[in-house]
Amino acid sequence: MELLPLAIPAWKLAPCLIAGNTVVYKPASATPLSAVILVEVFQEAGLPAGVLNLVTGPGGSVGNTLVEDPRVAGISFTGSTEVGTAITARGSELLKKMQCEMGGKNAAIIMNDADLSKAVTGVVQGAFGSTGQRCTATSRAIVEDGIYDEFMSTLIDQTSALTIGDGMDETKDVAPLSSKNQLDTVLEYIGIGTEEGAKLTLGGHHLQDGEFAEGYYVEPTIFEDVTSEMRIAQEEIFGPVLCVLKASDLQDAIRINNDVEFGLSSSIYTRDLVKAHEYINTSHNGMVHVNAPTLGGEVHLPFGGLGSSGIGQREQGTEGFEFFSETVTVYIDHSAGTKERSRFI
Repeated sequence: MELLPLAIPAWKLAPCLIAGNTVVYKPASATPLSAVILVEVFQEAGLPAGVLNLVTGPGGSVGNTLVEDPRVAGISFTGSTEVGTAITARGSELLKKMQCEMGGKNAAIIMNDADLSKAVTGVVQGAFGSTGQRCTATSRAIVEDGIYDEFMSTLIDQTSALTIGDGMDETKDVAPLSSKNQLDTVLEYIGIGTEEGAKLTLGGHHLQDGEFAEGYYVEPTIFEDVTSEMRIAQEEIFGPVLCVLKASDLQDAIRINNDVEFGLSSSIYTRDLVKAHEYINTSHNGMVHVNAPTLGGEVHLPFGGLGSSGIGQREQGTEGFEFFSETVTVYIDHSAGTKERSRFI
C-alpha cells in the first residue's frame, strides 16, 4: 500500500506545527481519506482545536482561494511543475513565502564496473515501485555501452517477473494508476514514444480483462533506443515507464543526466569512488545517490530539487523548519536602565 499521501503532509506538518503555526491543510483531490485519518490522529494526540484545519476539494477553486487569502502567510506545495509555477507566481505577487516541490525526470547511471545485480534491482524498484507515481521515481536509465546488453537482459527478466494487482495486496509488485486521467496520460506517452522512434521492448499495454477490469492497470513498460531530444526522455510521465539511454562514458552519462529541465534526484552505480565523486560534483540534482535507487530520502535531511523540480527552501531537515519560521534579530541596551532581565534568544 502506498504511504506517500500520508508521508508527504506529515513531514510538512511536523516542522510547521513545531514552529508554532496554525495550518490549513488541503490534500490532493484523489487522496482525501488519508488526510482525514492523519488529522484525526493529531486530534487524538491532543492538538488543540483550530491549530490544524482540513479542507478538501479541487485545487482550481479551493487551492486558489487559499493562495489569495491574506491570512495565509506561507504556502508549501507538492505537485506538478505547471501548478507549482503558477502558485509561486501568484503567491510571490502577494509577498507570501513559497515552497514548492515539483516534478522530476530522474536518472540512474549504470557504469561498466557497476554491481549489475544491485543496479538492476535499484532501477526496477525505482521505476516500477509505487507504479512510478512518485516525484523521485527512476524515469531514465543511462547505461554505459560496455555493460548495456547484459544490463538489458537482466532488467527485462526482472521486470517481467513483477506481479501486477490490487495495491492493497502486499503480494503484488505493481498496483493500478491513481486515476483515469493518469491512465490516459501514461498511455498517451507510450504512444508518443513509439511515434518518436523508440523501441518498445517490454509492456506498454492497458490491462482490462479479468481481475484488471476494475482499476487503471498498465504493464511495466521499457523503451530502448531512446535519445535525449525525445519527449519521453524529457517530460515527466508519472507512471510505470522506463526510458533506457546509452552512454559512451561517465562524462556522456552526466551530460545526458543533466539534459532535462528537472533536477530532483539521480543515482550512479559504480565501484569507482573517483567516478562517483565526479558525478556528485557535476550532476544537476538536488539529491544524489551512489549505488542506491533514486527514491531515497530521510526526514531529517533536506528534500528538494533544482530547476523545474523545486522553488524556495527545501522541505524537511533544518531548512524545512526554517521555512515555517521567521528570524528576528533582537538588540537590548542594558545601559539604559531597563529592568528587563536578560534572556537567551
